[in-house]
Amino acid sequence: MNKVTTIRASLVLATLILLGRTAIGAAQEAAATDPQLGLPFVDTDEWRDTPVRHRYVHGGFKGSPVLFSIYFPPKEQYRGRFFQHVTPTPIDEKQGTTGAGTGDQVGFAFASGGYFLITNEGTMASLRTDRTLGAYRANAASAQYSRILAAQMYGPHRTYGYAYGGSGGAFRTIGGIENTTGVWDGVVPYVVGSPQAIPNVFTARMLALRVLKDKFPAIVDAMEPGGSGNPFAGLDQEQKDVLSEVTALGFPLKSWSDYKTVGLGAFPILFESVIQKDPGYFKDFWKLPGYAGASPSESLSRARVQRTVVIRKVISREQVGTNGAAPAPAPQPQGEASRGGVDTAWQQLKAPPAGFEVGEVPAGDLELATVTVTTGDAAGTSFPLGKVDGHTLLVGMSLSAMMSGGGGNDALKGVRPGDQLTIDNSDILAAQYYHRHQVPTADFHGWDHLRATDGNPLYPQRPKLIGPEFSAAAGGTTQSGRFQAKMIVLESLWDQDAFPWQADWYASKVKAALGERTDENFRLWFMDHALHGDVEEQADPTHTISYVGALQQALRDLSAWVEKGVPPPGNTAYKVVNGQVEVPPAAAQRRGIQPVVSVLANGRSREEVRVGQAVTLSAIIEPPPNTGRVVSAEWNLEGDSGFKLASVTPTSCRVSTGGRCTVSIKHAYAKPGTYFVVLRAASQREGDPKSAYARVQNLGRVRVVVR
Repeated sequence: MNKVTTIRASLVLATLILLGRTAIGAAQEAAATDPQLGLPFVDTDEWRDTPVRHRYVHGGFKGSPVLFSIYFPPKEQYRGRFFQHVTPTPIDEKQGTTGAGTGDQVGFAFASGGYFLITNEGTMASLRTDRTLGAYRANAASAQYSRILAAQMYGPHRTYGYAYGGSGGAFRTIGGIENTTGVWDGVVPYVVGSPQAIPNVFTARMLALRVLKDKFPAIVDAMEPGGSGNPFAGLDQEQKDVLSEVTALGFPLKSWSDYKTVGLGAFPILFESVIQKDPGYFKDFWKLPGYAGASPSESLSRARVQRTVVIRKVISREQVGTNGAAPAPAPQPQGEASRGGVDTAWQQLKAPPAGFEVGEVPAGDLELATVTVTTGDAAGTSFPLGKVDGHTLLVGMSLSAMMSGGGGNDALKGVRPGDQLTIDNSDILAAQYYHRHQVPTADFHGWDHLRATDGNPLYPQRPKLIGPEFSAAAGGTTQSGRFQAKMIVLESLWDQDAFPWQADWYASKVKAALGERTDENFRLWFMDHALHGDVEEQADPTHTISYVGALQQALRDLSAWVEKGVPPPGNTAYKVVNGQVEVPPAAAQRRGIQPVVSVLANGRSREEVRVGQAVTLSAIIEPPPNTGRVVSAEWNLEGDSGFKLASVTPTSCRVSTGGRCTVSIKHAYAKPGTYFVVLRAASQREGDPKSAYARVQNLGRVRVVVR
């Protein structure tokens, strides 16, 4: 759908609403929203009472794979707008909403005066034939048709539309607003990547996870409150070089607190595509001067595995987890929140794998090693190694297999017990250095450390940059920064998948495209202590917070900006230093919408006390000016996952005219050790402590050493 088409569609739609056309006539004219799609249809239209009273409409477009689900609130709750979630990957449109609590997207939409819309984005298989369909055309056509249905339900009116999506969904959200007009009035892309994000954010992370494997406890401790502040202490030269490299590329130093579980992220799904786009690299890496594999370090040589094993048993996908075979991967959370989120959407694409039981598994890190059948009828067949469980090798999933509907069983064809396999992790080791050979244009400052003083790359470069191909596949086109609606970008300062500086890169594209209109149409807010995933419950709530409440407030601010001309709070103040985004310590200077929380023990960032000796723990919670009031403050005194509510009342929280609060408590420890005390707080624009939505979180930490 081009901009001319969407302008025509908007005019047709407005005319239909004003003239009050019949549902059949409206459906026929709605085909103008995208001439490449068939007529829209509805196959379910009914009122439901759970989880709340709503009218559920399901349908799609004839002759296409595009399907949608719409949740309409009762008329008394509706205020003339809709909210559309753009998911990172195509999903089941019937299961794309989230569950209860803060993450209830339908409940939030209703509480914010709108209906909720989600599509299947045309399915994974359709991405092979037309990337623009999944990128934005499916979402745009469904958004336009939803307005016709809204007019039928609520009467003729102007329906404002707002889309939001994170990670891959951010690429799609930006692609939609940059390639259409008259569809959405505003968007909130969050945890935004750049055209150079994939695969480079993952390759750098994998390199650090291998080389720094045993050093992370000291690195993390150095960056904690009361730490040395020097994460390079105690590292050998290779380790120092690698930590410096991945830090300058943008991996947030403090986010290594998650080193035990950060893993490879979505890279296992993308790895095959990287090999297909640049197969020569994986040979050149081990042979040509300038590549690390040609003169490998001791750690790289030690990590390389090339072994032959013999198959004892072939295990089909249906047999995994039975008859003594390796168990199936742990199921994803069963709530609807497991399906459409930033981190969970791609995980639901993993099919239960097939595998092989072998006589001996070589030692070493074998995840994503290449397994090749070397004897028998299936000789020459290769596949990525997924999980190793005892003597069982499970087949990894690939993007092409998912797009074609295939899975692990495809790797079993013709394989028999007694056949030989080679296990070779050379390719995945080479991938860990790929970002060195993908140095982009000078506006991508994350690669500055990989350029010589004359601006030329330090390492040999590949024939092409493959990052833009991935981003264009997700968003339909690469980001231009040019759009005609309003946008608020929400970025996480601890993001391990979308390095924070990438939002600054996109902001520079917007400024170049919009010029003097930038402030009238664009905001960028950074969220401290926030990771990539859009989930309420954090794996380690003593280090990170959920940004879902901030996302909800951004959507509400966006609608007020569009509909009432109320400018949202200003951009977060920041600077990018050596790949790291730094923000001011005080809320008034930092701006944005997130409160700043600072915690002290007896007035210090690190305090030592004796067993049984009380320590005074105090915290200052300060929202930026005119962004709301503090509505909760919770202490974690023992460093575990539990929090104890500390009521925010006039007796425990002194509120100044600027909204600044102080909370204090005394605590004595019964056992010696090092404790990190955490105060987690939230502000809410209306100051409503009972509201589940738009609660903007942050936390502060302090070190207490008990002798």
